[in-house]
Parts: sequence; structure tokens; C-alpha cells
Amino acid sequence: MILAMQRELVMRADEQVAPIKTIYFGGGTPSLLTAKEISDIIDLAYSHYRIERDVEVTLEANPDDIDSKKLLDFRAAGVNRLSLGIQSFKGHDLSIMNRAHNMDQAIKALHATAQIYQNYSIDLIYGLPEQTMADWQYNLDIVQSVGVPHISCYALTQEPQTAMDVLIKKGQMAPLDEVQAQAHYFALLDWADQNDYINYEFSNFGRPGFASKNNMAYWSGQPYIGIGPSAHSYDQKKRSWNKAHNIYYIRDVNNNELPSSVEVLRPVDHFNEYVMTRLRTASGINLNEIEENFGPKVRHGLYQEAQKHLKSGVLTFVQECLVVTRKGKFLSDGIASDLFLLNLEE
Repeated sequence: MILAMQRELVMRADEQVAPIKTIYFGGGTPSLLTAKEISDIIDLAYSHYRIERDVEVTLEANPDDIDSKKLLDFRAAGVNRLSLGIQSFKGHDLSIMNRAHNMDQAIKALHATAQIYQNYSIDLIYGLPEQTMADWQYNLDIVQSVGVPHISCYALTQEPQTAMDVLIKKGQMAPLDEVQAQAHYFALLDWADQNDYINYEFSNFGRPGFASKNNMAYWSGQPYIGIGPSAHSYDQKKRSWNKAHNIYYIRDVNNNELPSSVEVLRPVDHFNEYVMTRLRTASGINLNEIEENFGPKVRHGLYQEAQKHLKSGVLTFVQECLVVTRKGKFLSDGIASDLFLLNLEE
């Protein structure tokens, strides 16, 4: 698998359109790799791509995969930012999510990471069945006490055919409560304001200077190249995605064939994606950029369509930008879909 990914990395080098600002190992369990394997991939990227001197190199890690020595080895290999999949510091929460690690491993991994990395992030989940506000606050208190510079927080979703899905349908676990999840999120917003965290994107909170370059690249529509099974790529004109099946992926790459399918994006696709992604960010939808990219008619139509949301208080208009208010935060996806266009003249 690693050899196939390295080969794809070389095959895709001619797709680069700008210097690389961020390298991200994620979407699975990259912390199972050795530091040498990580280093080899990073070195190969440097030899075939233009990479900025202050590139952000992030590795996702599971708490049960790491210890201080492995973290030091990862840092020596070129990883300068860690994303730690904590999810919760409560044992009951971890068992509900069927996580491999326990609360002691979560605490130990966090402290080890904090000692070795200045720039790191942890993932937390809210809105779990039977998760009280005190439980959620307990997680945030630990973040505050350690001084974690960045957190990504997500509401739990009920995915089909998972163990949790089966238990909920059998009545053996309480169903998810959207009101509870919303209350947890608003408590998170209050906590972030009190502790100097900037909510720069709906799910992401960073102290000044610690916003993730990788996250912001996605939400600001920057091009990216995805390597490996199921990886997605985007060059601002088309989107592609690799085969998910490991064997088929390796077979195609070994035959010098890109293992991907491609979709050429229409102007209306670009517009709708712009609306969807920008509404999740603190900067919002810039109407000057809308006019520059799609024309004055589209800008006017969007502003007119936004009026009902401005009047209801879920949007505000600041320096030519439509920005979701606190009241509208949990409704941003619905607001975005209401502003979508069905077609757009080229």
C-alpha cells in the first residue's frame, strides 16, 4: 500500500498548481505507520513538489497508537502538527462510540502530545446519548487545564448499520437528541469566548495563530491533491476521487493508471460550493468575490435571497460579507441550501 501511494504521489506531481502549504496524513490510522514510512513519504513529496518553507505537516493519531518515543520519532520525521482523536475523556462516552482507547489512554496521550508538540489539535464529540452538560463541560475543562491550542468538535451522527445504530433501533440506547447537541454547541461557543479560542469555522476552534492551514484550505476553496484509497482531489475546475477498494487501487497504480473518477464542475456547482463552505467560516460569503467570480446579477440575486435570513437574525451583513450569527450557527447548512442555485448561465 505504501509503495502504491508513493507511486501515485509521483504520478500526480504535474497536477500541482501552487506551492504546497500543508501536508496532511489522515482519513484512517496513519499513526500505525512507522516514523521511517512517514519520513519516506514526506521526502518523496519534497523531491517532486514545490513546498513552502513553513509547510504545516499534520498527522492524525489514535491515543492507543502513540507514546512519547513514537511522537518524538514522528517529529524527527517532519511532522510538526499532531491531530489527536480523543473524542472524549469520559469512559462511558468512549464505550458508546466503540472507541479502542480508554479514558486513561486519552489523558496519557494528551499529556505526551502537549510535552512534545507546540502545535496540535484534539477531536471531541458532543451530543452523545446520555451525555450530560456536566460531562461535556468536563471535557472542555481538561482542554483548558492543559492549554490545548486547537480543538475540532463534532456532533455525533447516527450512521446506518453501525453498532450504535442497531442499539438505538432496538431501544437499547437512547436516541440522539438534537436539542441537547445544540445546547452543547452553544456551551462550547461560550467556553471558547471565555478562553481565547477563535471559532474560525463551525467545528474548529483555535487560539490566535493556531488555526489549521489544512482546514482553511478546504473551506476557502483552495486546490488540493489526495493520495491513497478513497482520497479526493480538487483543482478548482474539477473534482476527482480514488477507488476505495485497496486491491483495485493498488492494481491500477501498479499499471501506471490513476485510480480515480473525475467530475468537471459547472459554474453552478462552484457557486453552491462557495456558499456552502464560506457560510461555515467566520468570514462568511464575500459579495465582492461573488461578483468577481459569477457576475453582478448573481451577487444581486444572492443578496436579495439573503434578506429573509438577515431579517430573522440568522445572518448579518458585515463589510460586504454575509456572516452566520450565533443564532444561525446550528442552521448554517439549511441556510446554505436555501441560497443555492439550480442553474447558472455560463
